[in-house]
Amino acid sequence: MKKLALLSVLLLSAGYASAQKYSSKTGKVTFEASVPLFDDIFAQDDNNIVILNADNGEMASVSTVKNFHFKTKLMEEHFNESYAESAKYPKTTFKGKIVNFDKTKLTTSPQKYTVQGTLNFHGVDKAVTSSATLYAKDGKIYMQGGFVARPVDYKVTIPKMVTKKVAENVNIEYNYVMIKQ
Repeated sequence: MKKLALLSVLLLSAGYASAQKYSSKTGKVTFEASVPLFDDIFAQDDNNIVILNADNGEMASVSTVKNFHFKTKLMEEHFNESYAESAKYPKTTFKGKIVNFDKTKLTTSPQKYTVQGTLNFHGVDKAVTSSATLYAKDGKIYMQGGFVARPVDYKVTIPKMVTKKVAENVNIEYNYVMIKQ
């Protein structure tokens, strides 16, 4: 599975061959779909792979769906088997661009940017816009941000008996520390 993720990133990054690249294999992506009065629905992937073309702000990331870990194994099992169908859709990808990105203007003070692109989850491509904060320190680029996704937009079926326990809007956050390649 890790080979599939690495291969995907390599294919996504083929156009970045001569660019100034920054990347991470240990990016953190979380999602939270909790509803008050019910179990917390929170998962985290600490192995998200991301590549940033520092010349033009283009970026791509990939997560292996089974890398999202929950507080209970049963919740993780239900997520992989019933919701994400990770055997059928083993990865989720993002390909996009940081709007008005200029690496030469990055400082140690966090700056706000907009990230636009396409998120593929559960076999569905959907345009997303994210608010992100970026800064540079010690030769690394730090990036964190988030956006909201709706399971229904990705054709994820929530069984009727649990629809009140799963949020209609899922908060997704990412945090990357990228090093120059």
